[in-house]
Amino acid sequence: MLDANLIQSTSSWPFVEIRKLLKDRKDLIKSKNKIIFQTGYGPSGLPHIGTFGEVARTTMMINALNHIQKIDTNLITFSDDMDGLRKVPENILNNKVLIENIGKPLTSIPDPFNKFDSFGKHNNEMLKDFLNKFNFKFDFKSSTEHYKSGKFNESLTRVSEKYEEIMEIILPTLRSERKKTYCPFLPICPTTGKVLEIPLLEMNKKNGTVIFDNNGKKIETNIKNGNCKLQWKVDWAMRWFTFDVDFEMYGKDLTESAILSNKICRTLGKKPPNGFAYELFLDEKGEKISKSKGNGISIEQWLKYASPESLSLYMYQNPKRAKKLYSDVVPKAVDEYLSLIESFPKQKPNEQLLNPVWHVHSGKPPEEKIVMTFSMLLNLVGSSNAESK
Repeated sequence: MLDANLIQSTSSWPFVEIRKLLKDRKDLIKSKNKIIFQTGYGPSGLPHIGTFGEVARTTMMINALNHIQKIDTNLITFSDDMDGLRKVPENILNNKVLIENIGKPLTSIPDPFNKFDSFGKHNNEMLKDFLNKFNFKFDFKSSTEHYKSGKFNESLTRVSEKYEEIMEIILPTLRSERKKTYCPFLPICPTTGKVLEIPLLEMNKKNGTVIFDNNGKKIETNIKNGNCKLQWKVDWAMRWFTFDVDFEMYGKDLTESAILSNKICRTLGKKPPNGFAYELFLDEKGEKISKSKGNGISIEQWLKYASPESLSLYMYQNPKRAKKLYSDVVPKAVDEYLSLIESFPKQKPNEQLLNPVWHVHSGKPPEEKIVMTFSMLLNLVGSSNAESK
């Protein structure tokens, strides 16, 4: 354990957020003697660096917690893989099968890469592979598996019981046309297999049966066992309620959604988790990186030219500030990492906690000497006029 005064005084953001979490949820944490963290992933496109950043930053917070008190933790990485595919990602060339299956749950669409049972499964496995390369400890959960196995059934029943109150939260935020068709439950069409956004006609709260109007044709189904999924703001709140989540970070663009999900979680009967809104990742043009566009630098591209530690460093620094992610930032991140790790042994304990490499290496950075900076290496290559390796 670190010195208590040092822990309480440091302005290092993982410690700041953990101190706040322990204070805000003191009684709840004490009652279950465990802290649940969650990160979310929408596998409608190949995993991008932003998803990695959520897991990396949350792991840094868990490490800070481990230096404050010994308590069980669980980091849930949840994949919303039952979501319907809305548009085809631009960075997938063999996309014919995706075009043919627009609107279907991601785990019901064939894998265009012919590696796994579905497109959703392919992207899930890619994400898990990335996270395992960094030795993150996480508990992967699939939306499809939880809906279809009935693990969400009790929570779905709770949503139906609170249907009117949830509608009162959501409807004021919608345009007039959307208000006419909005329902928290999205039925899976029994004929097309698509996720439908259609008006609810009737609901039996006792047995969970629902009847929808599908362009004049009635669809009768049940809210349980994967026959329906929830609209995502309600789904987000339902997950917090089901898993008893204490903390989740999210992109700044989801702030308004988080406010609504917080209200819905309270309506369901639990205190919503502590949140942390981080700034967005941008490409070289200053545009938000997106799974559907595939813009910005990928995790594979970063790791092709630089160490995992340099990427973790980049994720640690200034989470409340927008960050550009393209090839030019890699050499700078590597050189900064080398400089910080070389200076670490000479620093006082309070300075070491503010040094990002403390968090990159879970409090135990290795000793390294700079042989050559990345920028010098690039200058040598550039000035040599070489035409081959």
